[in-house]
Amino acid sequence: MLTPVPRTFLIDTDTASDDAVALIMALRAPDVRVAAITVVAGNVEVQQATRNALYTVELCGASVPVYAGAERPLLRTYENATWFHGRDGLGDHNYPAPRQAAENLHAVDTIIETIEANPGLVLVTLGPLTNVALAVSKRPGIAAKVGRCVVMGGAPCCEGNVTPAAEYNIWVDPEAARIVIGSGLPVELIGWQLCRGEAVVGESEIAHIQGFNTKLAHFAVECNSHARAAYKIQTGEDGISLPDPVAMCVALDPTVGTDWSEHYIDVETQSELTRGMTVVDRLNVAGDQRNRAVWAPALNGRKAKVCWSIDNRRWKEALYAALR
Repeated sequence: MLTPVPRTFLIDTDTASDDAVALIMALRAPDVRVAAITVVAGNVEVQQATRNALYTVELCGASVPVYAGAERPLLRTYENATWFHGRDGLGDHNYPAPRQAAENLHAVDTIIETIEANPGLVLVTLGPLTNVALAVSKRPGIAAKVGRCVVMGGAPCCEGNVTPAAEYNIWVDPEAARIVIGSGLPVELIGWQLCRGEAVVGESEIAHIQGFNTKLAHFAVECNSHARAAYKIQTGEDGISLPDPVAMCVALDPTVGTDWSEHYIDVETQSELTRGMTVVDRLNVAGDQRNRAVWAPALNGRKAKVCWSIDNRRWKEALYAALR
């Protein structure tokens, strides 16, 4: 009997608490080979995010190379999210230094080489899109070689988490996001709204996870302690909100997404009021000739798939399976 060929994933991350859980999900998936983890400045500065990625890989008992990348956005002043994730990104629990070191190759070159060596791979982005934007700018042809590009980012048609209009990953480097959206990559946008409401891991579900009594379950809950407190202050919702693991869940199984549609998308880069807003032309108003008098240009972005809802029961079952 032939052994199934595993799917190849390339993960770009600004490793903090929810990113770490997303990495665990990918590293524990039996039918996935994570070819490389590339790291970008975002939630925490790139050196800390790299350390966090290495620690998570080690905790899983995996052997996956980790590559550090961009230390700042393309044009903007770097703004971290330590207020949400803690100073070290993992809730400030003083986890030991990883034994493994990062590789010497820059993350941007790693992205290019990994895609060219593994055509059809799944590219999953969990942080600002700086590394990916630099890669597709340096080697535009790689966009056509990616099978899926699952982007955790944006707040399509709803409020953001860093400004009323924008989600953090897109807001922190909107120019990079705009390059990626327009690059020809087969983008699937997994917005921040999908980790809210019924998707939040509540008190009873946290207790259920703790009941697994595994090191990964304990780590997943503990490293998100700071984020849980910050999320309650931000939204009033009590529990652990996990945007990156939700995106990883959809990357692992797109049928978890229950409502999808394809639209032209662009990212606002000029306005400070709506900087980083993911503008989704859900009603095709830009292509409607009747609107040309009031809005002459169509969106400059490309079409991308947008996930509007997920099966929350299946999402949580996938999370449990990774931590059990």
